[in-house]
Amino acid sequence: MKDGWPEGYGRRVLAEVDSTNAEAGRIAPTLAGPEWILALRQTAARGRRGRVWQNPEGNFAATLVMRPEGAPGQVALRSFVASLALYDAVVAVTGRGDGLTLKWPNDVLLNGGKLAGILLESMGSGGAVTHLVIGIGVNLAEAPEMAEVEADALRPVSLLSESGVAITPEDFLELLAGAYARIEAQFQSFGFAPVRAAWLDRAAKLGEVITARTSRETVTGVFETVDEHGNLVLLSGKKRHAIPAADVFF
Repeated sequence: MKDGWPEGYGRRVLAEVDSTNAEAGRIAPTLAGPEWILALRQTAARGRRGRVWQNPEGNFAATLVMRPEGAPGQVALRSFVASLALYDAVVAVTGRGDGLTLKWPNDVLLNGGKLAGILLESMGSGGAVTHLVIGIGVNLAEAPEMAEVEADALRPVSLLSESGVAITPEDFLELLAGAYARIEAQFQSFGFAPVRAAWLDRAAKLGEVITARTSRETVTGVFETVDEHGNLVLLSGKKRHAIPAADVFF
């Protein structure tokens, strides 16, 4: 790591772009290695399931694009790698982890409110993933109003409002990239088990009753764990549900 930036990772900072994930998709075939793309302004930011992502000036919007190895299910576990990296980057900024938790599948909470979100997208053919795109948005300076988010969503919060700490997107990227490179190396060397254990140590509402809503059903139960495949495991009555994808409410 040189000057705080991890070796082997590229970096480009754009004054403006439609979406860092979209830009990652455009440049992916030309890249020789993993690359971080930071946008100081996005004109068409989006979140999970095509939802609009509010990105006021001073907030963080970046994407890591990489060429991963492994089956699609293994590749998708990098959402947990990214969540842990975000957690560590926020701790590095604030100097403490009080009130900081991880919400399955890919949100970071601060004092119970949504601070950051992660959007994974993949490219490939024939069932193989050729490139993985990890989009990350963090409310560094400003949070959307409740009227701007979906009904039942957690209240958005900003790092500045909750901790009093101000940091530029460029400086936050350096902390995040370093944390990500460290956890990615662990993931590649030792697999998902240590990443899973670390994530569960920081999980929001573990052991409590939560609701998972998929496109087909809604399940309410005790959040028991995340399994070795990254599924959310809920105990509802005497039945265990392993849920691969859902929106979670509590």
